[in-house]
Amino acid sequence: MAVEAKQTCYEGSVVRNFQFYLEHSGEHSAILQGVHNILPGELKRIGAGKSSLDVLGVGSGGGEVDTQMLALLQSIFPAVPITADIVEGSSMLIDNFKALVAKTPGIQKIPFTWHVMNSENYGKEVKAKGCMKRFDFIHMIQMIYYVDNLADTIKFYHSLLKDNGTLMIMVEAASSGWNTLWKTYHKELCISTLTEYRSSADVIACLEKQGLKYEEHAVPNSFDITECFDPSSQTGAQLLDFMTASEHFQQSFTPEIRAGILDLLRNKCSTIKDGMVLFNSDISCLLVHA
Repeated sequence: MAVEAKQTCYEGSVVRNFQFYLEHSGEHSAILQGVHNILPGELKRIGAGKSSLDVLGVGSGGGEVDTQMLALLQSIFPAVPITADIVEGSSMLIDNFKALVAKTPGIQKIPFTWHVMNSENYGKEVKAKGCMKRFDFIHMIQMIYYVDNLADTIKFYHSLLKDNGTLMIMVEAASSGWNTLWKTYHKELCISTLTEYRSSADVIACLEKQGLKYEEHAVPNSFDITECFDPSSQTGAQLLDFMTASEHFQQSFTPEIRAGILDLLRNKCSTIKDGMVLFNSDISCLLVHA
């Protein structure tokens, strides 16, 4: 799971730890593969017959995935004007996003509106204005864990969809190792960054309760956590810090809890292949229709 601090305090070392995780997990590559497998048909359906297209990214981070999706949308509708609104609480990541836009051909032509705030504050700002911009495509990738109220968040962003629009939510699959780890050690892990862990099962239950139409697509991923079991490995230590949202895994938990987490990671959250411990990091892509 892309465990990061709440967007409003997602700066400094937390960003560096997140980027370290991305380098070692292949998560962005898996998400981008999923995007290119799943989205082309959906984007064609969304944009059919429209004279302009408006996109909203919520919790977009440094823009690595957003720019790819916008480029894909441009390639499908080269003559249709596109706008992009970005909601991201980290000013550091917004700066990274802007730098990426500046060196991505074609994307520079898209007018961006930057909202440096978390998703709740964006909702408050929109409601206070009383004039809501609506969107053809809204995406929330690996950020649904950090919202205060899951049902209210889904209801609000779904309300911003235009006719034939789609809200895309990417979240850790209910069958993933993340779900096993965070549900098993909920009491120990959900104390600061996250106070409530959510997987695709929680999101789907919310969608069904609200009577929303959706499709679920699997985005498979796994990554090597073998070094997490080597006490002398700095890479393993940093991965464990990130995966448990702790400052220092070794100092944050009792010996019994540490041993239990490591045992769970090896035997319940991963598969062993060629001597490597491969953590199940499968993602669920949910396409929610207007």
